[in-house]
Amino acid sequence: MAGYLTTHVLDTARGCPAEGLKIALYRVSGNSHRKIAEMETNSDGRTDSPILPQDSFKTGTYELVFFAGDYLRASGQAADDPLFLDQVPLRFGMSDAEAHYHVPLLLSPYGYSTYRGS
Repeated sequence: MAGYLTTHVLDTARGCPAEGLKIALYRVSGNSHRKIAEMETNSDGRTDSPILPQDSFKTGTYELVFFAGDYLRASGQAADDPLFLDQVPLRFGMSDAEAHYHVPLLLSPYGYSTYRGS
């Protein structure tokens, strides 16, 4: 079985999934970034399909960019501009060609955390 990548976003300030949050996925090589996917979270805070499916999976370095500022504005949680958190980039490596990688974001207007999920 080939590897794949999934993600989801939880709004920890409101205690619910972050629906409607745009996410872009980039493949990183040195100083070069190439966008390979862009999706939006559903009512469960997840993308409707893997952001990097099995048929496109390759090991390497990637970056997920979460457009947190747009979501925070739309949900009424934004403070004055400039926002403390706007775009949240997470750079990570995937070295196992057979693994399921899950990279979630726990988000609030003034902080976030992430981890390798299952």
